Order: sequence, then structure tokens, then C-alpha cells
Amino acid sequence: MSTLDETRFFSPLDPDARRLPAKVTLVGAGPGDPELLTLKAARVLAEARLVLYDKLVSKDVLKLVNPQADLIYVGKESGHHTLSQEGIIELLVRIAKTGRSVVRLKGGDPYIFGRGGEEAQALAAHGIAFEVVPGISAAQGMAAYAGIPLTHRDHATQVVFVTGHLRDEHGERGLELDWPSLARPHQTLVIYMGVATLPIVCEQLVQHGLAADTPAAVIENVTLPTQRTVAGTLATLPTLARVHAVRAPALVVIGGVVALHAELAPHTRAEDEAGTAAR
Repeated sequence: MSTLDETRFFSPLDPDARRLPAKVTLVGAGPGDPELLTLKAARVLAEARLVLYDKLVSKDVLKLVNPQADLIYVGKESGHHTLSQEGIIELLVRIAKTGRSVVRLKGGDPYIFGRGGEEAQALAAHGIAFEVVPGISAAQGMAAYAGIPLTHRDHATQVVFVTGHLRDEHGERGLELDWPSLARPHQTLVIYMGVATLPIVCEQLVQHGLAADTPAAVIENVTLPTQRTVAGTLATLPTLARVHAVRAPALVVIGGVVALHAELAPHTRAEDEAGTAAR
């Protein structure tokens, strides 16, 4: 991993290099399993010369980056940001204005809680050419690898994605969600970044009318070899998650489709035993 060097990354390029205008490519790295990358994403990574990547981009995906490329880590995690979102946007713009093309590599899909829309807006405002390469979202990966379909005729006619936390530059603002709409039956609710606020989420959904015995699960490290599913109900999941020491990154899934996990997940015997104990 390269460190940021002002001389290296912001010095004027050779005049010949400027004949090709700079371009920023926002690439979805998927939920972790490198085989879930799109063909286009794999090609872009193999041809990249400079890559800015996030914390949720797996090591196996990074192995597919051109060995000659410069890698710059700009990941954000709770309590520690390598760069703020504003800093990342400024960095993208500054590099592109030197005439150097950049790959911005994000976990999942850039436009699903990846803040890719904000970065694309900034690039457009500065007249910088950009392209978005979509990726398999964490929710899609979870559905396939945990055996929890996002929709099902018998259980869910719609699916809703929300984020479990909201922050501004001054810190936590708390949850600002439309609880009545989220507590509707016959839908699947997928909560990104919801581990820390799981007790609040479950409590609010029950208070707004969703049955306490509604199936619910938290899935850790989606699509990776360390993936783990803890399943229960709205009433029991917060305790189960605490007992099993669930940690981010993880998705919370709520709705009747969660009941299909035991039938559809590709379990090992150990996972079956852990799941039975959890329930």
C-alpha cells in the first residue's frame, strides 16, 4: 500500500500524458468474494495505474489490481477516518486535474450506501469525466450466500434497504428512519451498518406494529470464508448478536424470508449446530 506523496501524485505530468484526458472510474468491488466481480470491474482493475480503495474492499479483490498500480487506502471506520468524505472527494479532484486517471474502488456497489453519488456529483461539477461500474451489493451477496431470498411470493413482495446509522461532521445524529413504513408486514428489511443500533431498531419496529416473533438475522462478513449467520426474531436477535459477539461489517435482515435460511443456506455441520444454538 502506498502512502500519499504530494510530489509523486500532484506534480505536473509529462505533456504527452495530457493528450488523454483524466478519468475517474467508480468501481463496485462487490461484497468480498473476488469471483463476484463483474468482468468489466476485473478489466478496469487489471489496467489501473492508481487506485483509491475503501476498508470493505477484500484483500482477494485487491490482488486483482495491476501490480504496477499505486494503491492508496482511504478507508473509513468507526472512530477513525483516514480521510473524511470531503477529503476523499478533494483528493479525487486534485489528482484528476493533474491529468492522471484514477480508479475509485468501493465495497459492494458505489451507488448503494457507498456515497458514490456524492463523488460523482463533485466530479461532474468540476468537469471531470467519470464512469460508474456497478457491483454486486452486500444485500445481494447475503441473499445468495446465506440462503435468505430478498423477495419471495409467500413472504415478501418488496424489499427496503436502509442504513442503521447517520453521522455528520459533529458526530452521531441518531436514527432518523420512517419507522411506520419499515414496520409493514410482507416485506424484507435490510439494514446496512446496523450492528451498533440493532437493539434500537428491533425495539422501534415492534413499537410501530411489527410482530415481535418476526424472523430476523444478522449476517457477518458476507460472502467471505468467515461469513456467519445468527438468526432469531425481533425479540431475541439483539441478545443473540451480543452473546455471539457479532461485529461489523454485518447486515441485519428482517422479515419472513429469514425463516428460509435453515432450508436454503449451504450449511456445514458446525454452522448448523451454531445456528440451532442461536435459535
